[in-house]
Amino acid sequence: MTVVKGESKIAEIAPRRRHIAELSGHLASKIRESLYAEDRDGLRISHFRLLDNVPAGGISITELAVALGMTKQGCGQFVRGLETTGHVEVRPDVADRRTRLVFRTETGDRVLAGVRRRIARIEERMAETVGQRRYEQFRRTLQDLLSADF
Repeated sequence: MTVVKGESKIAEIAPRRRHIAELSGHLASKIRESLYAEDRDGLRISHFRLLDNVPAGGISITELAVALGMTKQGCGQFVRGLETTGHVEVRPDVADRRTRLVFRTETGDRVLAGVRRRIARIEERMAETVGQRRYEQFRRTLQDLLSADF
């Protein structure tokens, strides 16, 4: 086989079984690329996760950090960034003025609704690709694996 200078020799490598970390990484990359194909106010998936975990009645930064698996300080930085861009608002808790509660703004709601619609379209496309039954089994398998220890 003749290889043009700079061309990858990937075709010469024997096919191999890709490990789960590689496959899941590639799938996550495809999903991210699809999400970022539409304007999302410059936010990243980590910002969407935070917005998605803010209930209508608000949530303390400490509770939000626990829900996201972040440190309180890291979560606070994310919240401050989203507050600066107008996606969330932070107000004192009326029951305990020492506690700050995070609320989504109309802008945050709008962006999150758009992300949820895009994710639904991605999932529909995945189901079309492999069939609804296989896709539902894939989702159940992912859920089972997420709760497993290894």
